[in-house]
Amino acid sequence: MQLTPRKRELLRRVVEEYVATGQPVASKTLVERSALGVSSSTIRSELAELESLGFLTHPHTSAGRLPTESGYRIYAEELLEAAEGRPAPLGVDLRAMRDELEEALRATTEMLSRTTRLLALVSAPSLETASIRHVEVLALQPTAVMVVAITSTGGVTKRLFRLEEPVDPGLVSWASAYLNDRLVGVRLGTSSVRRQLQAPELTMRERSFLDVVGSTVLDVGVEDGPEVFVGGAAGLFEEVRAEEVEATMRLLELLERRAAVLELVSEALEPRRAVVHVGPDVGGGQLHDVSLVGATYGTQSKALGAVGLVGPLRMDYEKAIRSVRAAAFELSRLVEDVYEEA
Repeated sequence: MQLTPRKRELLRRVVEEYVATGQPVASKTLVERSALGVSSSTIRSELAELESLGFLTHPHTSAGRLPTESGYRIYAEELLEAAEGRPAPLGVDLRAMRDELEEALRATTEMLSRTTRLLALVSAPSLETASIRHVEVLALQPTAVMVVAITSTGGVTKRLFRLEEPVDPGLVSWASAYLNDRLVGVRLGTSSVRRQLQAPELTMRERSFLDVVGSTVLDVGVEDGPEVFVGGAAGLFEEVRAEEVEATMRLLELLERRAAVLELVSEALEPRRAVVHVGPDVGGGQLHDVSLVGATYGTQSKALGAVGLVGPLRMDYEKAIRSVRAAAFELSRLVEDVYEEA
């Protein structure tokens, strides 16, 4: 909906004043602080129009106004439009954690929750949450080979291969030893897995056999769901207002369901762009009075995970957007050289 510049400015000031104080905003306060150069009657008239449009509400117990879900949504959309270019630094050096992606994700989650005092959600790349623990190559019959791969999280992937010709038992034993020697401890989904399967020192015979059985290792963890790191749950009630308690309780109930959390942080986001979802837009319409600010991260061609901040409607949207963009940018830089682009 098109609003005049003055209405947009007044809406912005009402939102920011209410976020800062938690008290309905009176027209007198806006006259004193807005420096718009207009009379108090003009401001009252503009506020009344914003209320009639559904962007503000007027509690009967107060002479002031406060934003509605629609008002927050318009305000947040303007912040997103203005958020261009390279984000400011995150405040934590993730480059030192290049070989410890899980540590980087945890550090990001903690930094976001600590900085914003909101619930921080960071989803890991689906193949990142485990490394290879053991690989077994077994000759079941002269032309049948079973490959079993076990991850550090206990996941098991097995494949049965039917070959056109009998396989050399020595080649089977070599493959089992080679894969364990080169791949145990390697993170799933990283380019180093494929490099080991195509190492230049391999003979043509060895490489041909690995081309067949190595697909098992490449497929490990594909069926596993990504892990979600959550930070700030303990502090949700520290600054919550009485009218926000019910929404906070619903949010805590949501956190008990892993699949719902993943859907919340991932499916509502758009690739390579920060977004804000307010009220009914969050959690399939189940989470009123709650907002989500989020962004995806990954390589140039593929989103690998998502970063989100969840909290009451009365949140500092500017800080949340700035923090999420910074986190997504830094995590994207971190994973660019680690994950294969597809």
